[in-house]
Amino acid sequence: MKLLAYSVREDEKIYFESYGKKYGMEVIIREDAPSLENAGQMEGCDCVSIITTPVDRELICRWKDAGVRHISTRTVGYDHIDRLAAAEMGITVSNVSYSPYSVADYAVMLILMAVRKVGIIARRYFGQDFTLRGVQGRELRNLTVGVVGTGRIGETVIGHLQGFGCRILAYDLYEKEAVNKMAEYVPLDRLFQEADVITFHAPSTKESHHMVNRETIAGMKDGVILVNTARGSLIDTEALIEGLESGKIGGAALDVLEDEQRIYYQDFKDQNICHRQMAVLANTPGVILTPHTAFFTDQAVSDMVEYSIRSCRQELEGEEDPFRIE
Repeated sequence: MKLLAYSVREDEKIYFESYGKKYGMEVIIREDAPSLENAGQMEGCDCVSIITTPVDRELICRWKDAGVRHISTRTVGYDHIDRLAAAEMGITVSNVSYSPYSVADYAVMLILMAVRKVGIIARRYFGQDFTLRGVQGRELRNLTVGVVGTGRIGETVIGHLQGFGCRILAYDLYEKEAVNKMAEYVPLDRLFQEADVITFHAPSTKESHHMVNRETIAGMKDGVILVNTARGSLIDTEALIEGLESGKIGGAALDVLEDEQRIYYQDFKDQNICHRQMAVLANTPGVILTPHTAFFTDQAVSDMVEYSIRSCRQELEGEEDPFRIE
């Protein structure tokens, strides 16, 4: 059984080596992203492991001709894969999960940084401005935090927040008994109306696309803080910028952005990255931006590589694959 892994970072290599041996998979490592130009390298490979590079019908067709039977993405999200084309060609697709603490810890960190205006304080400090003007924060115990999405990560965030003594509201299409013991489930519009801080942990779907927009922002509290460590598509970025400029939104901490795929994880130092919205947000007081790094812990990387290899092995062996996307 042979697996070709694309876009492999240095920190992943040790895990590909160890888990390849554990699951009896021959792993070929490539540091470049999948493309039509390197699709010929797939000859003899049964599976392919990728990250967030878009995989369209033409590329899948080339892989099919090379003998690929399964595509595994080492990410939770899978909207970058043309799953319809894969299904038509008889190629199965899977994603992975990883330790929920990686993103949950990071989300709580961003909440605290936003509430205490650390973005502004840090920027001023490097400019040797040590005044207190405009940087008075708030105590989390006095605030209402809304958690949108109570899957493994959202539930873990709620567990973390309990220690701060804040009021917690939750929204999800499917309520959990465990979450009910820690937070109050409410309709989304009520959460938007009552929360001082809103943190997003929902998947990217047609229904969730731009759930934060001009209309929903208008129904939020004045000065609301938005934290997004889920998917950039949840927030209409233009509406967010308008809300920040008007003062309706008091701050934002964003680990994800719309149209981030062509930029994040690359070095654009001294170059024009041609992302106007990112440039505006980066220069807006009260906004904290990080380049989709909430997931990035040793445990999470280990989990993602292991589950990707394990999924490929299970698919090739005809075993039940808990990561397969139906």
